[in-house]
Amino acid sequence: MIEHNEEVYKNRNQIERCFNRLKRFRGLASRYEKNASTFLAMVTLGAILMWL
Repeated sequence: MIEHNEEVYKNRNQIERCFNRLKRFRGLASRYEKNASTFLAMVTLGAILMWL
């Protein structure tokens, strides 16, 4: 039987919600950015805009 660790679940839930918020940016959700550098730039920009 698998034990339920509340701290691990909490951290996993936060990360999943962050990814779902990043998917609001169409380029990330549909993977228009093919280069790793432009993809990283878009993720960074999305994270900055979410922070504000």
